[in-house]
Amino acid sequence: MHDRTTPAASKRAPSKVLLSALVMTFAAALVATIALPSYAVNPVQRETAAGRHLTRTGQQTFSAGDQVVSAKLGRDTFQATSSATLLRRAYAAEFASYTGPSAADYLKAYVSNPAHPPFSLNAVFNTALTYRGVPYVFGGADPSGFDCSGFIMFVYAQYGVNLPHSVRMQDGIGTPISEADAQPGDVVIFNDDSHDGFYAGNGMILHAPYPGARVRVQKLWTTAVHFERFGI
Repeated sequence: MHDRTTPAASKRAPSKVLLSALVMTFAAALVATIALPSYAVNPVQRETAAGRHLTRTGQQTFSAGDQVVSAKLGRDTFQATSSATLLRRAYAAEFASYTGPSAADYLKAYVSNPAHPPFSLNAVFNTALTYRGVPYVFGGADPSGFDCSGFIMFVYAQYGVNLPHSVRMQDGIGTPISEADAQPGDVVIFNDDSHDGFYAGNGMILHAPYPGARVRVQKLWTTAVHFERFGI
């Protein structure tokens, strides 16, 4: 039996194998090249590069016109005057140039006409309230300026009650009463005789406090006090 493979056929077989390998390699490379952009391109980088290109070539520029003015920012401020301040100013303007009767003048007038005004604790207290805002003045005993005992002396004089201008001397003249019985118009006296004022009810005092302050109503800040009633 004879082998029918000829030398020419033997030479062509390796050539076919090599050609097939080259074709396969080329096809694989082509597929890889086509697929690569789908995975290797970063859109952000592409946009950034495109933006740099536009800016570099002058196609994308930004500027502000002359009519654009920068705003100066600031904070609005408001100032309001409290009603209490307005009240103090009104009282100060009313009594600063006081030229009316003194406590002694009221006492003399009351002797000649004891029925006017009629005495009551409520009337005394309401009269005392009209002097809120009068400045404290040491030794003061009229609406141009009061100290604590001068305030009480001046108000009670309008109802015919003669009191000395001294806390120590006022203490003990009246009738001692308990805090439970005290009414607006009664007098609160500090136990050390350092201060006194009108009882305003509900633990409050109406008084001429100290230099730099004005006649006012405020909460009693101590329990070391006692109460006295005058005129009754």
